[in-house]
Amino acid sequence: MIIGYARVSTDGQSLESQEAALRNAGAEKVFAEKISGAVTDRRQLAKAIAALREGDVLLVTRLDRLARSTRDLLNVLATISDRGAGFRSLADAMIDTTSPHGKLIIAVLGALAEFERSMILARTSDGRKRAQERGVRFGRKPKLSAFQITEALARRANGEPLAEIGRSYNVSHSTISRL
Repeated sequence: MIIGYARVSTDGQSLESQEAALRNAGAEKVFAEKISGAVTDRRQLAKAIAALREGDVLLVTRLDRLARSTRDLLNVLATISDRGAGFRSLADAMIDTTSPHGKLIIAVLGALAEFERSMILARTSDGRKRAQERGVRFGRKPKLSAFQITEALARRANGEPLAEIGRSYNVSHSTISRL
């Protein structure tokens, strides 16, 4: 069985042309939704994938209707493949997991996405190291200055309650207890 998936980003756009193209291409059932592709929790896409059985094909009019990034595309395609189903795009004939050529293209895309991800991680790590060498501190700013910490510890040593010390610095008693 061929199951179609149509998506537009905004309410002002129409799903009619996509639905018609999918039905003309043989889709017996079409799941459609109006939601941004950047949203990963797309309910109709999840329903379309859940409806797939072994040997079925998920069909879209264009690849960008299914995913916004290579990583997202590969995750969706892996889910489809795990169900024993295939995937086809009407406008992107190369992306067809029901053919050996399409499977090759997906494998190449997967390798490129993995390479791209490792390059991003390497650049990010290098940038973080250079920033730390320049004295940049990462993470949340401390709620208390070094002087306030010393003062709070002295007040605690004198037996003042945590809650009272915290109130005076406008922080919780937990912040004081962690000192």
